[in-house]
Amino acid sequence: MPQDKVLIVDDDLHILRMASRILQSDGIATIEVSSGREALNQILYSHYDLVLLDINLDDLDGFSIVKKVRAQGISTPIIIISGNTEEYNTIFGLGIGADDYLAKPVSPAILGAKVKALIRRNRTAMESSEKVLERGPFSFDLETYTLYMNHREIPLTSKEKQLVCLFLKNINTVFTKEMLFEQVWKDKAVDDNTIMVNIRNIRSKIEPDPKSPQYLKTVWGMGYQFVLPQR
Repeated sequence: MPQDKVLIVDDDLHILRMASRILQSDGIATIEVSSGREALNQILYSHYDLVLLDINLDDLDGFSIVKKVRAQGISTPIIIISGNTEEYNTIFGLGIGADDYLAKPVSPAILGAKVKALIRRNRTAMESSEKVLERGPFSFDLETYTLYMNHREIPLTSKEKQLVCLFLKNINTVFTKEMLFEQVWKDKAVDDNTIMVNIRNIRSKIEPDPKSPQYLKTVWGMGYQFVLPQR
């Protein structure tokens, strides 16, 4: 199973490092940013399993980020961590779409437990309710296994559909050839040519320039990764 990934947003370097160490000790990958606008860009154009968000940021405050993210229909879980402990801040934060509100200083044990529980609960809810994967210009209907790009249907073979579905469910995750063969072909033996042919065919159907892919990228020495270019 791909590693869970959390975006940590705080302009306090000590808090960033502390939260990152706590989550990494639980096997969670972390990305750290201190800018509100950079955080918003990351949330809008990359996939995260959860966001830890401070409120007091210099360029764009945390409340504004929550509002903008929810206005875009993005349901990524957000936990606010703030030194603002007044009750009205908590009520306001939860009211605009945050999933939890923790006051600094945060107990490492509580932080780790809250993050894991919220990721687990969100994943269960998504698996039971999500019928269409919406990722950038792509829409993938999980009931008909049909891919659309900018609302235009993209014809795919059965294996291509399974590969695209796996990639879209795990944006930015690097899959080795072994992982792809095991998850799509259900076989641990790797046939490099089979994988390469399918990757090449998918690129020919979704990439503006298949020779210079911007979505389905090769990570040299490792495997393949599906990304959404930042705007």
